[in-house]
Amino acid sequence: MSGFKLPPTALESLFLGLCLLMSVGMIPGNDNGVKVVVEEDSDAVLPCLITKEDLTGKLFDWKKDGQKEVFLYDSGLHYNNGRTGQDEQFKGRVSHFQDQLMNGNASIKIHNTKVTDSGNYSCIFPRLQPRQTFNIQLVVAASPEPYITILDETEDGSLLQCKVRGASPEPKVEWQDSSGNILPAEEPQVSERGGRYYVTINTTVTKTGRYRCVVTQEEISHHTSAETFVFISEKLVKDRTTKVDFGWLFLAFVLGAAVLAAVPFGLRATKRITVCFNQGAAPEPTTTSNDLTKDIPLLQVGVTGDHQNENGSSKVPPEIVDV
Repeated sequence: MSGFKLPPTALESLFLGLCLLMSVGMIPGNDNGVKVVVEEDSDAVLPCLITKEDLTGKLFDWKKDGQKEVFLYDSGLHYNNGRTGQDEQFKGRVSHFQDQLMNGNASIKIHNTKVTDSGNYSCIFPRLQPRQTFNIQLVVAASPEPYITILDETEDGSLLQCKVRGASPEPKVEWQDSSGNILPAEEPQVSERGGRYYVTINTTVTKTGRYRCVVTQEEISHHTSAETFVFISEKLVKDRTTKVDFGWLFLAFVLGAAVLAAVPFGLRATKRITVCFNQGAAPEPTTTSNDLTKDIPLLQVGVTGDHQNENGSSKVPPEIVDV
């Protein structure tokens, strides 16, 4: 019969659903749930399958983190055809698989995912006996490439900086050389805004070669990196060595000049100390020719008119004769 197509069986629908889920990165999770990993701005299919159950006339409800209303279907009425109550975050972005309801497929698709869509989702069947709930973890990954900058050339080499802006989930960032050896680096600076992580890490290299900034997001098994080439000039190193040697020579010259300048002052100070010491030990000064009158006896004039000379003897002064 040309143009006639049989509806898919429940087994075929289940197989189709599983293939669809595998294509968007479904990973086994904890608590009997699964983890779905997608890149930001892509679509995410959250699985919810019940075999041998026609859900066309049933009710199922999707919630995020146990509170936000993501999607609710109740016997043909849902958020996309007039039902109210959907959270603003998901309005116009969530759809279901209408043609798969008869095969027990209550999966939904979130279009144009954002990092803020990451979280824990629940698919709940409140009217089934017993009540059933399926848990799904959605991880919306943002994996921007790292950005490398050569900040400066220091005496120790080149200072390199790596920045990662807006990654999610939180990345591990490190520097490696061309052989894959991890380089010592400063403590990473990490900040978080709206579920996105911003990381900056610096390192100093002293040899010419290629260096990589490697970003690892273990939660989603994702790796990315950026590479740069650094050239350390041998002439620059020699110039630095010459400058250091000249500095030591200049310092030695200054110290030598200071010592030489201090010697005359030391000699003068020693001479002054010696002179002062000798003056303190000398005997009292004797009479000089300028002070002879202190030791010469006064002239004594007697009645007889004798004159006493310097030796103490008396002589008769010569007689004055009138001519």
